[in-house]
Amino acid sequence: MREAKTRHTGGCGCGAVRYRIDEAPLASGICHCQTCRKVASAPTLPFVTFPVRTLVYEQGAPRAFASSRGVVRTFCGSCGSPIGYQNDADPDLIDIMTVSLDDPDEYHPTFHVWTSEKVSWDVICDELPAHPKSRA
Repeated sequence: MREAKTRHTGGCGCGAVRYRIDEAPLASGICHCQTCRKVASAPTLPFVTFPVRTLVYEQGAPRAFASSRGVVRTFCGSCGSPIGYQNDADPDLIDIMTVSLDDPDEYHPTFHVWTSEKVSWDVICDELPAHPKSRA
C-alpha cells in the first residue's frame, strides 16, 4: 500500500450510512469466499482492514447479521450495500468493504484470500500472493 492516510470516510450507496475511520489501514485484500460472493452478488469482495476502535458512524447506522459462526457483517438497511466484516478471532479489527470508501483508489489490494472457494471462471490476473484460506 501507499503511504497511509489517517482519515478515511465512506458510506453506503444511497447515503443513509456514513462513517469515518481515524487510523491508518493495516491491510488491503480481495476475498473470494462463498459468503462474500453471496453478500456482494459479485465474484470477489475487496476489503481494507482497520482497528475497530476508530470506526465512527457519523450518519445512520448499519444493520448487522451473523453470516457464519463468529462472523458479523454490516450493511445498509435501505440499499443493502455491504459495509463491514468482523470475526470473533480478531475482535479488535474490522474489514471495511473497499468500494464503500469515498476514495477506494487509495487502497490497492496486496493479497487474495479464500481462493480455494473462488468460482472457476474467476481468473486471478495479477501477481499478488493468493491464500487458499485466510492469511496466517
